[in-house]
Amino acid sequence: MMILNILHKSGLRQILFFALMLFAYSSIAQQRSLPKGSLFIIGGGSRSPELLQKLIKTANLSSKDYMIVLPMSSGDPVASFNAIKEELSSQAENSIGYLNFTTESANNKKLLDSLSGAKLIFITGGDQSRFMKVVLNTPIYKAIHQAYNKGATVAGTSAGAAVMSKYMITGNQLAGDTTYRETFNKLIDKNIEFEQGLGLLTSVIIDQHFIKRSRFNRLLSALAAHPTFDCVGIDEGTAIIVKGKKIEVAGDSQVLRIADPENLKVTETGHIKMESLRFNMFTEGDVFYVK
Repeated sequence: MMILNILHKSGLRQILFFALMLFAYSSIAQQRSLPKGSLFIIGGGSRSPELLQKLIKTANLSSKDYMIVLPMSSGDPVASFNAIKEELSSQAENSIGYLNFTTESANNKKLLDSLSGAKLIFITGGDQSRFMKVVLNTPIYKAIHQAYNKGATVAGTSAGAAVMSKYMITGNQLAGDTTYRETFNKLIDKNIEFEQGLGLLTSVIIDQHFIKRSRFNRLLSALAAHPTFDCVGIDEGTAIIVKGKKIEVAGDSQVLRIADPENLKVTETGHIKMESLRFNMFTEGDVFYVK
């Protein structure tokens, strides 16, 4: 009986040892797979000098590093570039490049090398669908990911914030009256339209201009469509700084996160309902973690 007890305890020790080793290996593998760069995602609107300083600090530019602006979201790319160039130039002396890619230049190796070598990539506002039509399934997409994985900061505002997600909110409603509105006028199943974004965030859906344009219905629709995701609304003049799974809030207003809906259901009439969800609201300096 004593021998059996010894063998039993020995077996438990071995199981515990292998379980701990597996956990340690899993943790190390996850850390290695995380990008070395950061995301600086702005909810649109004006950007204070303090927010721009935070962006430059996050990018950690050396004297040899340069910035690249991608204005493909904008209906007026030159004006969009000039506006952000003036703001960035007020905070850093580094070179700022302009790469307005088109379908014709999407395979230009010289331009792609410049993009993948940038230490700060800034995606302007405008129309997120317009941006992704140029970028998706092209070497541009790959170059942005290469830069991010190597340690670059990828920043964006407004439409440039929306594109960060794997599932990108277009702003369009799909059910009933589909007239474009700044927020949704109904909370029903299969009403929200997504397109494929850059996928720099694989478990988070971003919405922008959030409090200014009262986009709660839109973000709730996103959560109902993807209940395992964290859905984050960023107000104007405010940003989230993403490093791995850690998010820090910067700027003048607030960031809202909703997640983990309980007992999510759709009624016979198509209305969305849930018993509860996680609801957080953050301000400057707050830190939270996502899935």
